[in-house]
Amino acid sequence: MPSPCFVVDKAAVEKNLKQLDYVQKQSGAKVLLALKAFSMFHLAPLISRYLTGTCASGLYEARLGYEEFGGEVHTFSAAYKEDELAEILKISNHVVFNSFGQWQRFQPLLTQAKQERPELHYGLRVNPLHSEGANPIYDPCSPGSRLGIPIDQFDGQDLTGIDGLHFHTLCEQNFAPLSNTLDVIEQKLGPVLHQMQWLNFGGGHHITAEDYNVAGLIERIRATQDKYQLQVYLEPGEAIAIHTGVLVSEVLDLTHNALDLAILDTSATCHMPDTLEMPYRAEIFGSGHAQEKAHTYRLGGQTCLAGDVMGYYSFDEPLSIGQRLMFDDMSHYTMVKTSTFNGIGLPAIALWDSHTDELTLVKTFGYADFRNRLS
Repeated sequence: MPSPCFVVDKAAVEKNLKQLDYVQKQSGAKVLLALKAFSMFHLAPLISRYLTGTCASGLYEARLGYEEFGGEVHTFSAAYKEDELAEILKISNHVVFNSFGQWQRFQPLLTQAKQERPELHYGLRVNPLHSEGANPIYDPCSPGSRLGIPIDQFDGQDLTGIDGLHFHTLCEQNFAPLSNTLDVIEQKLGPVLHQMQWLNFGGGHHITAEDYNVAGLIERIRATQDKYQLQVYLEPGEAIAIHTGVLVSEVLDLTHNALDLAILDTSATCHMPDTLEMPYRAEIFGSGHAQEKAHTYRLGGQTCLAGDVMGYYSFDEPLSIGQRLMFDDMSHYTMVKTSTFNGIGLPAIALWDSHTDELTLVKTFGYADFRNRLS
């Protein structure tokens, strides 16, 4: 494979899909792929075999879900442009609004779309004002959040035409934070839930992690559906793609400035921005933390940004120019976030099947991909 390159393991993705399908079948919930986390439509036939559909954050993702994945398309946006909303209403099954203002403002358009497509559902996103997240950048319930209607603003509102509610409060978390959030929503909006046809639990559920309380999730979904006589939806992203792929990179140069440095042909800034935003440490196969093994290096990318650094890693043997390194768990929130900042090329995308050892180069990128984003 060329370097850099995202390599996704088809068998690992299918393993996660089977676990999510188990939750669907045991609980009666419907599971959607969150395209914002993993949009590899080359695997759409496989994903569509197990999941109910996709969820989108705007027109382009909605089109991708509709055109490539099939099944149900659910769309939520913090705010809609009228011309884009008109297109979204033609291809989505659920359209969720982030404010009463937008819901009311677009009523003529929404009424017409509902007449043309009676199967269209409208919902509102709730902010339960209950934080379970550890990092404010990924906490939709942090003070001043723009995401969701604060739950205390539902009092006295006319919900005619609304048949579902949506909340998204988690980030790679186990069942307990979801259960706590549901307790708050039931306590404050219980009478409203009895009027709804569906309730969307959003994403951030680490369902395919080894320590996730799958039995607890299934039980709570069943109880919620039975109590309120509605359909529950889940929108996992990372749970579908977690531990399914790597980012292959190559050592371009070795230098020294107070410590040993290695320059790679991949970039934290351009290719794995969550390592800087969250931040978190991306593990490299065969490496250790600083000083854990005999040879420690500070790894960085090719860009001019001083902070384009992956971190400190140690190895049993000295690195060599041309050596390949593999960053683990690089399928979700990586390919969807890559950029060509500084003219850095995008990594290729490859598919590997760990059951058959079949390896396929799916896509490569070049100068045109950089140039066509500019003017």
